[in-house]
Amino acid sequence: MLDKFFNPQSVAVIGASREPGKLGRAVVDNLIECGYTDDHNVYPINPKAGEILGIKAYSSVLDISDPIDLAIVVIPYQYVPGALRECGKKGIPAVVIITAGFREAGHEGLLREQEIIQIAKEFNIRIIGPNCLGIIDTFTPLNASFAAGTPPQGPMNFTSQSGALGTAVLDWAIAGRLGFSKFVSLGNKADINEIDLFRHWAEDPHCNVIMAYIEGVPDGQQFMEAAREIGKKKPIVAVKSGVTQSGSRAVSSHTGSLAGSEQAYSAAFKQAGIVRADTMEEMFDFSLAFAYQPPLPGDRIAVITNAGGPGILATDAIERCGLSLAKLDNETIQTLTSYLPDAASAANPVDVLGDAMADRYEFALEQVAKDPNVDGMLVILTPQAMTNIKGTAEAIAALSDQLDRPILTSFMGEARANEGIDILTKRGVPNYSFPERAVSAFKAMSLYRKAKALPLPQYKKFKVDQKAVQAVFDKARSEDRVSIGDFEAREILTAYGLSIPGAELADTADKAVEIANDIGYPVVLKIASPDILHKTDVGGVKVGLSNAQDVRDAFDLIVYRAQRYVPNARIWGCVVQQMVQQGLEVLVGMNRDPQFGPLVTFALGGIYVEILKDATFRIAPFAPDEAQQMLGELRARALLDGVRGKPPVDKEAIVDTLLRIGQLVTDFPEIVELDINPLMVFEQSQGAAAIDMRLILK
Repeated sequence: MLDKFFNPQSVAVIGASREPGKLGRAVVDNLIECGYTDDHNVYPINPKAGEILGIKAYSSVLDISDPIDLAIVVIPYQYVPGALRECGKKGIPAVVIITAGFREAGHEGLLREQEIIQIAKEFNIRIIGPNCLGIIDTFTPLNASFAAGTPPQGPMNFTSQSGALGTAVLDWAIAGRLGFSKFVSLGNKADINEIDLFRHWAEDPHCNVIMAYIEGVPDGQQFMEAAREIGKKKPIVAVKSGVTQSGSRAVSSHTGSLAGSEQAYSAAFKQAGIVRADTMEEMFDFSLAFAYQPPLPGDRIAVITNAGGPGILATDAIERCGLSLAKLDNETIQTLTSYLPDAASAANPVDVLGDAMADRYEFALEQVAKDPNVDGMLVILTPQAMTNIKGTAEAIAALSDQLDRPILTSFMGEARANEGIDILTKRGVPNYSFPERAVSAFKAMSLYRKAKALPLPQYKKFKVDQKAVQAVFDKARSEDRVSIGDFEAREILTAYGLSIPGAELADTADKAVEIANDIGYPVVLKIASPDILHKTDVGGVKVGLSNAQDVRDAFDLIVYRAQRYVPNARIWGCVVQQMVQQGLEVLVGMNRDPQFGPLVTFALGGIYVEILKDATFRIAPFAPDEAQQMLGELRARALLDGVRGKPPVDKEAIVDTLLRIGQLVTDFPEIVELDINPLMVFEQSQGAAAIDMRLILK
């Protein structure tokens, strides 16, 4: 679908310029300097120029008799619609609009962007941009951008929503540390977005890893679905900006993207198998390992070092990351002991000492590489007086060429270490300034291996009563309400198979006593009002009422407080509810994210969720194993297993509740917020009960 962007036989530059320093001139310069014009045709479009850099110029693409595969637009925004129509009449299938002044420029710019989208649909044109840097394919070769040069070839594909960030990345690449197959600046993503690129790049024979700088995604569910499938073929490493409140505002003003919540993006990336990097540095650290080294088959890491301190730092980092220090086979240890100096360490980490020359490193590496208990190797070198940096780098590179397991290095330092780092870089062995960064790259490889091994999710569907839920919603709408409190929500919970304690609505104190006598003491009284969702805030809950007088007094007090604190509230009375046995209070909730949809929350219940903020999230729908994983992600997960003599709680009941709520909020997209707080979870095999629920409709 995108072949015409990356392998066009001819390119028209609409807005090509004779003046150095102009964008239209920079694009033509890059097309010539990258070698594209050696085997392909370039058509500068400029009505005021006869030729540009020795190439014949044209007034319009309609004046060119030959077919054109790709057009690059670098003219003022007011002329873009007309130029795009001419591209359509010419039959040009692919257009990159570098020009700015569209959605990112405010309301008027948004209208201009909508106009070019409509023109593109009319003529079946695909667009990258507007407001972008351009595109590069080093293997065509094609540099249809205004970047300052073309990066070297390599197995990494990178897309960025920020053009300026892209220029910095390309400059790093040109400096010799990175190699790209394809680079795309997406800009405003009026048409082509990350999903389109990911699908195309999954089949790119020159690409080993897909990298993305993301400010926002237009369709979160589609993004997740595509990433899951593509991740089975190639790792996707992404940085998401705008995850803080201030960052979100910056994104909105930068490219007009809606910034989803940090929790939603974190959950979405995890569920989709995307390797998330917190920083640009991490993104390239991870991607270098994926791009140039074999997959990590397991989590057992061996460390070979000429310095004890960095070896200990690496060991600490391995444990912190959840990886394991490989336990070397006895035969490996004996062989190393017989060769290394007495003061050296043959156990992992293998310390070859500060006076180690290249031959000692080489011997240690060969022995450790043979060990069946080793999945990956980290080689640390500090530039000491005796260190043969060049020879050691060459030995590492030679061994790396022969192995089916990854080798990462940390040649620490710069002035003396650079000679070895250059050798490693050219031979495809990633080097990291510090051991901890290398270990983080191993961790990323481990996460990807585990994500890739997971089957695509199989969602569980429950038999439910959607009509009963819809009736509750219709009644609320008929009364001009979007909030649904605990009493009404009981019907929704029952319709979706959740257990709830017995309860009835009482409109008078006498009726409350009558209901309590039927239910049996002790009971709970809760204010029933569509205008009061947080009942405890107004003193609207009384628990442990053990006789009729307690119930009568509690009813009068609760109604009095509600009327006092919320004078205009509609008071239906009080819900008289069965008092359930004590268990562990947890929360199950949902907030609808603008990008990804229903974000389901699991946390400790009661008031503690706001204080401790110990919560975990998933985008619905999710599979049973994903719900199970949520339980293990709480910091206070030990409470679920039972502590200080308390028995384990019914985890299956929690998973069942999460899945049923996930189905509810997927079935009814009009639900924008939902809380079950608390969900009382009882001992193992004894289930759970939804004590209180509220929800908000769109």
